[in-house]
Amino acid sequence: MNRQITPIIIAGGNGSRLWPLSRQLNPKQFLQLADPDFSMLQATVKRLEGLETAEPRLICNEQHRFLAAEQMRLLGMENANILLEPVGRNTAPAIALAALQACQESEDSILLILAADHIIQDIGAFQASIQIALPLAEAGKLVAFGIVPTHPETGYGYIEKGDNVGSGGYTVTRYVEKPDGLTAQGYLSSGNYFWNSGMFMFRASRYLEELERFRPDIFAACSKALAGASQDMHFTRVDHTAFVACPTDSIDYAVMEKTEDAVMVPLDAGWSDIGSWSALWDVSQKDGQGNVFKGDVIDNNSHNNYIHADSRLVAAVGVEDLIIIETKDAILVAHKKHVQDVKKIVEQLTNDTRSEHINHREVYRPWGVYDSIDNGHRYQVKRITVKPGAKLSVQMHHHRAEHWIVVSGTAKVTNGDDTYLVTENQSTYIPIGKVHSLENPGVIPLELIEVQSGSYLGEDDIVRFSDKYGRT
Repeated sequence: MNRQITPIIIAGGNGSRLWPLSRQLNPKQFLQLADPDFSMLQATVKRLEGLETAEPRLICNEQHRFLAAEQMRLLGMENANILLEPVGRNTAPAIALAALQACQESEDSILLILAADHIIQDIGAFQASIQIALPLAEAGKLVAFGIVPTHPETGYGYIEKGDNVGSGGYTVTRYVEKPDGLTAQGYLSSGNYFWNSGMFMFRASRYLEELERFRPDIFAACSKALAGASQDMHFTRVDHTAFVACPTDSIDYAVMEKTEDAVMVPLDAGWSDIGSWSALWDVSQKDGQGNVFKGDVIDNNSHNNYIHADSRLVAAVGVEDLIIIETKDAILVAHKKHVQDVKKIVEQLTNDTRSEHINHREVYRPWGVYDSIDNGHRYQVKRITVKPGAKLSVQMHHHRAEHWIVVSGTAKVTNGDDTYLVTENQSTYIPIGKVHSLENPGVIPLELIEVQSGSYLGEDDIVRFSDKYGRT
């Protein structure tokens, strides 16, 4: 029986080592880092083109649902199936939810587990390895894709290959933790060790059988969470209480290191998990001095740098081996040898209760985007863009009033009991405590400037009465 391949794309994680571009509410998998046209999530979907698969299914954190849905919509997948996790519980529970859903639909399909934040440069080799893995997965094996190592890397776990099982696959002798440099060199020299990519293929039912055998607590919690799931548009929301109670574990620890049916298929396709800025420099195209420049960058006598200018000119003079990342609200300067410590900056921001690790100055919403362009004592100024046909929630504020000045397009404003249009160069005023809403009835984006004034201007001073995006 030939079962259909169903790609499961895990789009969780915060990518804290890629701060300040990657933020908690806009992490690296949703950013255009290595590809100028597609985010890492979109590139993951694109590299499946040419394979006979079902439409990909996504697993992401609830707070990223609109980012994920919008990026899938831009690929022509308007109603992509997106499973929402209320909290992160690592890969074993996430994959369990996808497998349970597949079996619930009587498919027992072959699941191809992919991460949304990997780079794969040789698509042909990637797809060839999938074809090698397919008959093994069909036969009930749990296939891990092992990356052919190119250097003694200490930042990855390794898989030691065993006997050839035919069709290009091998038994798995053991999984090993991240090694020190000397051990990693020995692994590379032996030719028997492969990087653990975090990509897998197996029948949905086989994964669940092994999960129930080795981690019945995770299996039970995920079964309960999916049994209590509800549909919200094309999002599947699992039962919050049941999933929060689920233990945290990776698929490697929970299943792959314990099962007797683990096999490995080698993958030599220019793979990287982009776990740091230096890793991104490694895979990027460089100029004659070894530099990678993104945005408005001027250089004089500088070498082997990665410089990203997001909103203004960055000039570099006589510097080497630096990572310089400029955004509207933060600038990172780091030596390439110390980029793994960027996460310590994020930890410090968290401990100091700052917000620069949570979101950018420019914030995406399901209806559009806003940019906080200025703020001071008792006031804040935002530039707001509302997509055609989109509408903000019907809401009110206890502590602030708002002035709206339309720059382009037409706004449909509900202000208390009144509803009216505001067009270019016109303005309107929303008093404190007045129930109101903003809508773009036109076919072009609505651009406006919002001036907030009051005693408290936080985003949590919003009382929503109705919302087409389910945020009430």
